[in-house]
Amino acid sequence: MHTDVNTLFAALWQDYINMTPSAANIQQLLGQGKPIINDHIALRTFNIEKVNLAVLAAHFESLGYVASGDYHFEQKKLVAKHFEHPDPHQPKVFISELLVEEFSPEVQSIIHGLVDQVDAAATTADNFLYSGCHWRVDIATYKTLLAESEYAAWVAAIGYRANHFTVSINELPDFETIESVNETLKAAGFTLNTAGGEIKGSAEVLLEQSSTMADRMAVSFADGELEIPTCFYEFSRRYPMADGDLYTGFVAASADKIFESTNAVK
Repeated sequence: MHTDVNTLFAALWQDYINMTPSAANIQQLLGQGKPIINDHIALRTFNIEKVNLAVLAAHFESLGYVASGDYHFEQKKLVAKHFEHPDPHQPKVFISELLVEEFSPEVQSIIHGLVDQVDAAATTADNFLYSGCHWRVDIATYKTLLAESEYAAWVAAIGYRANHFTVSINELPDFETIESVNETLKAAGFTLNTAGGEIKGSAEVLLEQSSTMADRMAVSFADGELEIPTCFYEFSRRYPMADGDLYTGFVAASADKIFESTNAVK
């Protein structure tokens, strides 16, 4: 496991922009050459012991991160936790896991078959969080998963890597509102996720979020290539709590819609 949090995030970012070339362009657009502060990243997995949320979290906990919130997404059959570092300048981490047992026997069998191919030693290796797939899956199997769970299909095809990074609007030098960020992105030709509205959340719940729709890329399957959604970029604006400190948690109703950024654009 990594000994330095900055090294880990640098490696995660490099892998992420390989899958999400638009993110590098958006950084230029919003930052105008100034550094962009990352609010959080998100990772996806299955709730099977070998690769569950706790296995991914261990990589961050070894660097000082602590669990700071629990979330349940009933409709998508997911649970999640978010983690924070003692240094508030380090990004937050949001890890979700699919409740595999809540799916059809066919889907459960496919997912267990994928996880069976993972070498347990790989899950503690430095690079596990940006190592991609540890299994082979064919296109028909991907489509079977997709019919029941976009999330399951995404993990099967994309594997272990940051599902998204998030621009902290609070730290952007030239933007104050999420509306101005969204308008700039749309004017530059980026497609935003409109599920539940372009802006998820509000000042009242202390968090506003928006996101691009995921980039699309030809991904190699066991029996050919298919162009599918990869990863996306999120934008968040946080508001102060009663004590004046910025809210650091997440809003389940908003996150539920952010998950849909990896849905295929209809």
